[in-house]
Amino acid sequence: MKRINLALQGGGAHGAFTWGALCRILREDDIEIAAISGISAGALNAAALKSGWIAGGREGAIENLEWLWEQVGAITDPRFTQWVSSLTPSAHLWAKAIEYSPAYAAIDMTSRMFSPYIYGPTLRNPLEQIVAKFHYDAVCASDGPALHICATNVRSGKIRVFTGHEIMPEVIMASACLPSMFQAVEFTDPQTGKSEAFWDGGYTGNPALFPLFASDLPDDILIVNINPLRRKNLPTDSQSIQNRINEISFNSSLLRELRAIDFVNRLLHDGTVPKGRMKDVLVHMIADDGLMNELNVATKTIPTPIILARLKEAGEAAADIFLSQHKADLNERSTVNMSEMFS
Repeated sequence: MKRINLALQGGGAHGAFTWGALCRILREDDIEIAAISGISAGALNAAALKSGWIAGGREGAIENLEWLWEQVGAITDPRFTQWVSSLTPSAHLWAKAIEYSPAYAAIDMTSRMFSPYIYGPTLRNPLEQIVAKFHYDAVCASDGPALHICATNVRSGKIRVFTGHEIMPEVIMASACLPSMFQAVEFTDPQTGKSEAFWDGGYTGNPALFPLFASDLPDDILIVNINPLRRKNLPTDSQSIQNRINEISFNSSLLRELRAIDFVNRLLHDGTVPKGRMKDVLVHMIADDGLMNELNVATKTIPTPIILARLKEAGEAAADIFLSQHKADLNERSTVNMSEMFS
C-alpha cells in the first residue's frame, strides 16, 4: 500500500481540474490518502472527498465530488460532455468568449470600483448554499484522511490552519473568500476564543504544506497544482496582468515552502543533519500548465459546464500520466526536480 498526503491548491472554478485528478487517484486501490491540506476550491474538494470517504469509501468519495461540482455547475452525463467536446472551440477561444461576456465585464468592473461592504449583509457568496450542505460530522471525523483547511487572518496577516472539529461552514467559506468580491468571514476562532476575520487562504499558503510534516504521516506530498508556475506569453492587457499578479502571489507561499523542503533535504542527504532528525519530504506534482495557460481569470470566476468538463477531463488525464510514470516512485523518491524548478 502506497500512503500519500495531498496538497490541493485553490483557483476558483479551475478546481474542477483537481476534481478529475482526485477521481483518478481514488480508483487506485493500493494508494491510501493519509492527509489533505487544501484552500479555497481545494478546501471544497478536500471536504467533499473526506465526507464521501466516510460515508462510502472510495466510491463514496468519487460520488460526493461529482455532487459538489454538479452544484457548482458541471454536467456529468458523459454523453453531454463528449458531444460538447466535439463541437465547441478550443479552451483558449472559449475562455476569451467568457472574458468578453457582459456577465464577466460586470463582475470585473464592480470588483474593481466598489468595496463589497457597500452592499451590507445582502451580498452573499454563492458557495455558501453548497458548503452548508456538507455533512460536518463526516468532514470532522477522526477516521479517514486528516483534513487541514487554510485561511488568512486579515488583522494579523498570518495563516490559520483549521483541522478536526474546528472545521465548520464558516471555515471553508473563509478559505474561499476573495476580498475584492466578498466581505471577510468573521467568526469566533475556537483556538483563541476571539472573533476573527478571515480571507482566502491562498495569500498565506496555497496550500500550506507544513501541516503534512507530522511524524505519523507519510513522507510523500502530492501537490495538485492549478495556478500555472510559468506562462509563455507576457501579459499586456489589464485583466491578464492582474491575473498573473494573482497567480504569482498565490504561488509564492508554495514555492517558499518547497525551497525550505529542498534545503532540508539537501542537509539530510549530505549528512549535515542526521537522518531522522528532520523529515525527508518526497514531493510530487500533478499539473497541466499548458491548459491553464489557455484559460484566464474569467474561467476561474464564472463556472461553465464546458470548461468544467474540460478541466475534469484534463485532471484525470494528468493524474493518469503521473501514475503511469511515477506510481512506483511513491514512498521511494521525489519526482519533482527542485533544482530545475528554482533555476
